[in-house]
Amino acid sequence: MVDSPRSALSGAPGAGELLQLLRDGQARTKAELAAHTGLARSTVSGRVDVLLAAGLIAPAGEAASTGGRPPARIAFNPRAGIVLAIDLGATHATIAIVDLAGGILGSRSSPLDIAAGPAAVLDHALAEGERLMRAGGHHAAELLGVGIGVPGPVEHSTGRPTNPPIMPGWDRFDVPGYVQRLFAVPVLVDNDVNVLALGEHSLGWPEVDDLIFVKVATGIGAGIISGGALQRGAQGSAGDIGHVQVPYSHDSPRPPGDERDLEAVASGSALAAELTAQGIPASGSGDVVELVRGGNAAAVAATRQAGREVGEVLAMMVNMLNPSIIVLGGSISRAGEHLLAGVREVVYRRSIPLATQHLAIVQSQPGETAGVLGAALMVTQHVLDPAGIDALAARLAARPA
Repeated sequence: MVDSPRSALSGAPGAGELLQLLRDGQARTKAELAAHTGLARSTVSGRVDVLLAAGLIAPAGEAASTGGRPPARIAFNPRAGIVLAIDLGATHATIAIVDLAGGILGSRSSPLDIAAGPAAVLDHALAEGERLMRAGGHHAAELLGVGIGVPGPVEHSTGRPTNPPIMPGWDRFDVPGYVQRLFAVPVLVDNDVNVLALGEHSLGWPEVDDLIFVKVATGIGAGIISGGALQRGAQGSAGDIGHVQVPYSHDSPRPPGDERDLEAVASGSALAAELTAQGIPASGSGDVVELVRGGNAAAVAATRQAGREVGEVLAMMVNMLNPSIIVLGGSISRAGEHLLAGVREVVYRRSIPLATQHLAIVQSQPGETAGVLGAALMVTQHVLDPAGIDALAARLAARPA
């Protein structure tokens, strides 16, 4: 399944296609919309009236007059509804209320153990969401959808996690159905790396059509933006690089017979285990990062080598997908430049020159907001899809004032 932020006009535009034109935030007159779409002014007026009644667009002042009464302008109204966005990690949760243009209206992060099981985790997240809605003066009728990112594989078409290794009790759990007991709105679920890729793309690189976001933390995964759209693959498992066997390299300290996958040699858990085996106690990604920041030579060397191992897998992706940007995120990426340097060292050496000619490999900047923003974008792309706007507009117009 593919989510695209771009909706090309095809055939005669309906109310949904008019809304897509206005979602760029630019105010336009009905005459400008008619000129852009080739529709009759009367047709545009009827469809604009539908969007106005739903609150999806709003008056935006007057255009300059060329004689007579100045024409009124209209613009997208991002406050026509809200989205509840939930970003779940292995040990944390970030919950946010987001408007339809991606503006975060309120957020909260807290420690949370994903292994506590779906009911306990979702109950906590939904309770936090309700508190944020009340604090912001929002009511349930404003909620248009819920977006959730989880740290494991997800069958996106059903929203059910599938054999998630660090999520006991979540396998095939009906996450949308559970959430819809409280909120009768669309509920979309994806793995956390995909929602991070959407958020990173929107916040940092909206002009880039081809981007790979790589998360290196307790696990390792990649979110792939190609042609401006998130690529999930047939069942939603695209980008699962953590379970790719790392190609053997003569530069690697691993023996030739070491056939472990990327997560087993380069994740935060793998680095912690390696350091502990060397007599340097580390229980997870957080300890590894602290050791690196403290200048521990063994931790620095292990993190740099982890970057090289990640680079071995990414070099193949660069040759196949030819991205413009690779963004490194996740807890291990916060240990300074060491992981980034290792990735760059291998990718630029092993990928073909044409693919790396203009390739930038950078560190993530958005912090904890990227996940919730990506989860919200996943929902807005769905609920504001042109095909469903007429039904959404009718529901919004019927809301109590």
